[in-house]
Amino acid sequence: MIKQTILTLTISSLLLLQGCSFSDSVKSSSTSSESLGSLSSSGSSSDSQANKKYSQEVSDYTMAYVKSSVANADYNSFAKGISDIAAKAGISNWEQESSTYVAIGQGLKRAGATGVTFDTYKNNFAHDNATNMKAIQQGYDKRD
Repeated sequence: MIKQTILTLTISSLLLLQGCSFSDSVKSSSTSSESLGSLSSSGSSSDSQANKKYSQEVSDYTMAYVKSSVANADYNSFAKGISDIAAKAGISNWEQESSTYVAIGQGLKRAGATGVTFDTYKNNFAHDNATNMKAIQQGYDKRD
């Protein structure tokens, strides 16, 4: 009981030192939740358009990267480029988005990557993750 009281006092003191109160924090959290709720219920057509744009940009970037890369491709710079595209689209965890890997596969197809070249890019871009490699293959096999 004493530890809980000390913990409560410590947290309260920290909040006061930072210039905010518990009620302001709760109010802010509630407002954020409402904003997120309204975003998730907003028109899915705009979400769909944003997803298409993101996928197209990833595909375009992949194609350009593959066509311009040398034998010793720098996969970290490729990942940085994808990360920049994702950030611009408001996606913070692109590595967890299967649509990213599908778009990479489409870009590899458009770049004309085949055989061992395709397999090498697929393995490296997917970080040897079977799920990501499958998504890349799906994108590669997808008909336009």
